[in-house]
Amino acid sequence: MIELVGLTKRYGEKVAVDHLTFTVGPGIVTGFLGPNGAGKSTTVRMVLGLDRPTAGDVRIDGKHYDGLKDPPKYIGALLDAEAVHGGRSAFNHLLCLAQNLAGGRAATGRFPGR
Repeated sequence: MIELVGLTKRYGEKVAVDHLTFTVGPGIVTGFLGPNGAGKSTTVRMVLGLDRPTAGDVRIDGKHYDGLKDPPKYIGALLDAEAVHGGRSAFNHLLCLAQNLAGGRAATGRFPGR
């Protein structure tokens, strides 16, 4: 489960994300839609621990990203759709990443409840 509570990110006076709160259940694939500058990438970057929030908290199964023993087991992200090979779906892109991170072990390609 991914939990965001009061997540806020400011760059000086500019508010990129403003008190965002939501929960994503296990196995749920989630996307963000919105115009440029809406805070989509900033939110995902905070979930992944790539950016620190100005305020609020992000937890994955009750832990911060950097507290997870093996983060790719818990969460995967596609930050730039243009980085995906034109003949590959987002799902297959993430599956390929999981297989690479598995160090030669087979990734199942299944999500809980799917």
